[in-house]
Amino acid sequence: MFRQYIDVFKLRIGLVITFAALGGMAITPGASLPVWKILVLALTVLMGSAAAGAFNQYSERDMDAKMPRTRNRPFVTGYFQHGLKWLAIIGLLLLVAVASAAYVLNAMAALNIFLGAFTYAIVYTVWLKRRTWLNIVFGGLAGSFAVLAGAAAVDPSFGPLPGLLALVLFLWTPPHFWSLAIALRDQYAAAGVPMLPVVKGDHKAAQIILGHTILLVFVSLMPMYYGLSWIYLAGALSGGGYFLIKSVQLVQNPTRKTAMSNFFASLVQISLLMFALMLEVLFAT
Repeated sequence: MFRQYIDVFKLRIGLVITFAALGGMAITPGASLPVWKILVLALTVLMGSAAAGAFNQYSERDMDAKMPRTRNRPFVTGYFQHGLKWLAIIGLLLLVAVASAAYVLNAMAALNIFLGAFTYAIVYTVWLKRRTWLNIVFGGLAGSFAVLAGAAAVDPSFGPLPGLLALVLFLWTPPHFWSLAIALRDQYAAAGVPMLPVVKGDHKAAQIILGHTILLVFVSLMPMYYGLSWIYLAGALSGGGYFLIKSVQLVQNPTRKTAMSNFFASLVQISLLMFALMLEVLFAT
């Protein structure tokens, strides 16, 4: 049962979103938050992400049933019943997350948590996913809002560093998911989802992925101009360089194997970047 809840609330993605929020908090100048407020920030971001993830699976039950990768999700198998009860649970979860953030942190942090969930659940899932290959471009804003929520918990007025980190998350999401979409192009086509490789073909998709990756790596280096040290630079260069190499290989040979390799390279890139960012905050600044 526990695994079913992890799946329906997309808690693995939620943890990535939560770390993004903590990264936004960590690099925002200002007074350090007490530990209990950091825990509230992490929990409310995770709850907002979980609500959006559950709504995504609730709404996409028909498409999920057509794809081997998703046909075992709880709403498809019937483990969780598709009905108004789940809409109430999802709505209550988001309401508690936003209200708690507003009460403990501030209104701006709460607003960004809401916007992140709204972007993923409504803009991406309901409005765009079935209509355009640009769906995940706008869906990437969900992670950006998490960064801004973390930054707002420290300083509601923001600044260049959290803004750049939010832009990094925005640019990272499309090549990450498009790489997976190349590997699973036939499944997305069968489900009627107009992901980039389905609409443009694998080779064109690979070229667009490379262009996004180049821009992503460039933007990820820009925080160096705002005082971050060699620790951050090492993480940004090593992860970004690896992602670029794999993206070039994908353009040269856009197969399922190279697409999955690029997908995992995107995870390496963002993980090294976040790890270097945490080390920067702990030891350099």
